[in-house]
Amino acid sequence: MLNKSPLMAPYGYTLSKSEIQAMVAYIRMLSHPRHGALVIAYARWLCIIVLTLAPFSAPQALTPAEIKEPQMRALQEKHFQQLQTIGSEVQAHIFPYAFYFSRVLDLELSQQERADQRSLRFDNYGGMTVVEITGNYFASYSSDMVDKSHRALRTFQDVMLPIVEIAMSELKDNPDVEGFAMEISHHVRGKAMGMSMERPENLVLVLSKNAALRLVNGKTESDRQAAILDGQFLINGEPFILYLNDRAAKEAARLQEQNPMAAGAGQESEQKSKSSKLTSTATMRPLPRMAPPDPPSSPSRDTSPDALAKIQVSFQKMIDVVLKEVDSQGHFVAYAPPTMVAFRKGAYLEFSVNTNLPPSAVGSRYKMAALAFDDHIAHLVRPVMAYFKGDLDFDGIAFSTTIHLADKSASTEGSEAVEYFFPTAALRCYETYDCTGQQLIDQGSVLINGERVSLDLQIAETGTR
Repeated sequence: MLNKSPLMAPYGYTLSKSEIQAMVAYIRMLSHPRHGALVIAYARWLCIIVLTLAPFSAPQALTPAEIKEPQMRALQEKHFQQLQTIGSEVQAHIFPYAFYFSRVLDLELSQQERADQRSLRFDNYGGMTVVEITGNYFASYSSDMVDKSHRALRTFQDVMLPIVEIAMSELKDNPDVEGFAMEISHHVRGKAMGMSMERPENLVLVLSKNAALRLVNGKTESDRQAAILDGQFLINGEPFILYLNDRAAKEAARLQEQNPMAAGAGQESEQKSKSSKLTSTATMRPLPRMAPPDPPSSPSRDTSPDALAKIQVSFQKMIDVVLKEVDSQGHFVAYAPPTMVAFRKGAYLEFSVNTNLPPSAVGSRYKMAALAFDDHIAHLVRPVMAYFKGDLDFDGIAFSTTIHLADKSASTEGSEAVEYFFPTAALRCYETYDCTGQQLIDQGSVLINGERVSLDLQIAETGTR
């Protein structure tokens, strides 16, 4: 109940205070046989009822009305009960640590208790109709003791694989399902600039139905490894080769330490060669390592105040919905509502937000701008873009943020103002995991205190600039 033992079932916060007291009372009675048999029987009955029904107390699939794309909404309605069955079975599964369905990733356990714990839905990924699952897994790995390969392998074996097995048992004969997409967040403990910190790490697994069947039914490790390589696996948005063999994972980690560039190139080559085998509508596009192509040229847009005002009015209802639904994650500035602005001959919908960084983020303005993007802005792109589908009457979305360092007063922190302008094509590319965060930055524009800059995330965050 305290989430301390890896053998504890993931009941999380589904038990009320009175139910926990009943459980404690029952355990205490077991250690004192002199208590009456009738009272013990009552406590046993109460605990069985509580622990049996608690995992099934809430739905896990989104309601069809919450799906905006008509085709996906129809599939959600058609197969809603099937999704609910999958969700109930996953919730009843005993994971080593607590797992929650969640529409919002990277939450703390206390935040997860209050968050929406539904995420099962139909979606489109690279032209493939998938059942999409997102969730938070509250395992925390030590970066000193567990390298990236082994963290990915552990969470895959403990969480992702059981979920795929449960989903396939229900959906293997469903002709509308072409694949599965899953994003799971776990935590990594380590040190930065001499200070202890804990950060989320997000894993993405995408499999065609054929690859998922081969993964579940594979008789040998080689069969299962081939199925994984025919899909896509990402860590924090970057392509990653997941090795199911512990020895291979150790070798990959050793090569990565010795020569990060060569190891990355080898993994990329292998990923591309395997991904090229996928065919038909279920083909997942290989993730490009180069910057995405420039969007096709379009006629100059009218960016006069009147034209911008008309665009604003046409999207105002949707903007209001975004402010309401994404505010807990976005930290929107209440006195600066989203506004259509003109930038480089285009019209951009600009959201004003506040970004809070830990004291360890202190450094150059480039470092803080890079950390603000990685820790905050990048996590807003997909939630915001989910509300703006199809052809838009504006050219992109901008995020204007004021960076605040924790434990510093407003008079001493010296906050930085950073603006990120992203064209729609680049946002779509990032939304579908076809572009990295750096590629999104490169396709857009970054202004620090009003001056346009070139921002290399890796260089800026290591403080070498």
